[in-house]
Amino acid sequence: MDLLNNDDKNKKKKGNGFTIITNDPTDGHGGFGSGSAGVLSLSNMSPVIVDTEDGDAYIDMGAMHARSAVEKRIKFLPNREEVPNGKLYWLVWVQVERKEDGPYYAGVASCEMRIDESIRRGYKSLPEHVNNMDKALKGKIIVDHMDEKSKKILADFLKGYDESMWDRSSEQLKADLIG
Repeated sequence: MDLLNNDDKNKKKKGNGFTIITNDPTDGHGGFGSGSAGVLSLSNMSPVIVDTEDGDAYIDMGAMHARSAVEKRIKFLPNREEVPNGKLYWLVWVQVERKEDGPYYAGVASCEMRIDESIRRGYKSLPEHVNNMDKALKGKIIVDHMDEKSKKILADFLKGYDESMWDRSSEQLKADLIG
């Protein structure tokens, strides 16, 4: 039996959120030296979901809070073996920064997810998701553990989303995704 009424539940939930500080990522003036020392901004971060089986990639901002369309109503388990029939997805953290000639994909870090909708169970490593988000924020490229098909889907998505951003991106990103 549920001992808390709805008002008590809502009171407990309040205060558990956090604020994302936003700035225009293309205005050329970010956190450094702007009076926000020590503040980490996620305003230039986008989560991209790569669906290897369907050959599709798309931005799903719900993933910022583990609430992407594929994650909803799924109980995640810490062991891949507990989801043997899970469909492979990649959550890819993409950080956009600006050079003098325009924005580019600065950090790209992928994280594996396996989801079996029929049993509403999935696998993901929360520490990997958090650590790779941090690495993408810092401009790291981490895609070497992705399969070739998934890398191609991601590369095609990034190029198709904004080819000039792709062109300005590092040679490492291009080499790691397309060889």
